[in-house]
Amino acid sequence: MLFVTPVRAQVLAVPRKASLFCVSARYAHDLAITRSGKPLISYGPGGRSSRTGRVVTVFGANGFLGRYLVSKFAREGTIVMVPYREEMQKRFLKVTGDLGVVNFVEFDPRNMTSMEAAIKEADVVYNFIGRDYTTKLYNFHDVNVEIPRRIANTVNKFGVDRLVHISSHDASPYSPSEFLRTKYEGEQVVRDIVPSATIVRPSPVIGQESKIIKDILSFPYLTVNKNQQLIRPIHIHDLTEALFKIGHDDSTVGKTYELFGDHAWQMKDLRLMCEVEAKKSYTEYNVPKKLYATVSDLLNKYLWWPVGCADEVERKTIDQKVDRNALAFADLGMKPAIVQDYIGQYVKHMRADLFMDVPPDSIAERKREREYLHVSR
Repeated sequence: MLFVTPVRAQVLAVPRKASLFCVSARYAHDLAITRSGKPLISYGPGGRSSRTGRVVTVFGANGFLGRYLVSKFAREGTIVMVPYREEMQKRFLKVTGDLGVVNFVEFDPRNMTSMEAAIKEADVVYNFIGRDYTTKLYNFHDVNVEIPRRIANTVNKFGVDRLVHISSHDASPYSPSEFLRTKYEGEQVVRDIVPSATIVRPSPVIGQESKIIKDILSFPYLTVNKNQQLIRPIHIHDLTEALFKIGHDDSTVGKTYELFGDHAWQMKDLRLMCEVEAKKSYTEYNVPKKLYATVSDLLNKYLWWPVGCADEVERKTIDQKVDRNALAFADLGMKPAIVQDYIGQYVKHMRADLFMDVPPDSIAERKREREYLHVSR
């Protein structure tokens, strides 16, 4: 028996004994064709328990940037492959999606078999892998050039439709920073191997776990150049939305995007905003650049937790410059949020308990309230 939906002219084959109300309809908007001709069929009402038919691999998913994108894809029902190295650092990602949506693949950057296992079923691959400092096992060239090269070669091998490579603002072959030079070299390597790759250069990002906020609110707060570095910060949710759009929009293939905020801020201005929101002052120590770099490099060699390095000190003296030839938020139909609109929510938790909720008419009044014992049933 055939049943024809009059509005969409969709023909459904229904078994004789089956009720029409038990049939899951499929419509034209449920079907998408990838650049390579692979059909993607979505099903479900939309949302966490649905499926989009897509498979996305996110390298560096447990980092500050990657976790937000994993959550956004998982919420819409896209299967997400998460390559990981540390067992305990990726577990929180499991609950961002429904059962079977977020899948973990043990991964070693120097083991091509594990890399192939993470990529071979993907429709889109994102590379967030990066490191602000060198380690005993990986230097900047290893992380920013060699790993992207291996990912790009694997993407090429399995004919994956899309590769989105996240680079850095101010990436340049002439930069005094080795980190930024190798970031630029990594872009060229990826583009040579996969010409259709999309390169994204995000500005410094502000969010719940952002390094900028942590540094400003840390003790001691060490700076160079009297904290006059110029940056164009962006909100983490704006960056996530932009990357999400890029992964879905095939018109972004082969293009370079530089995502930056509308206004350039000196670091001392951002620090002042944080102090206002936290309702306390943070002592700032301006250290000579050469001394700061030498001590940082020395500590980085012998301590096993992140303490920065000489190259990171060098980057603190580089004002952010914008490549006007690259595409920006406007080309994705977006307008970045203003820093003042969101920075407070990431600093508010640093306030003393006296200021955690809505402030009273006076501090003295709040102190008097704390002298009483409040009992509720």
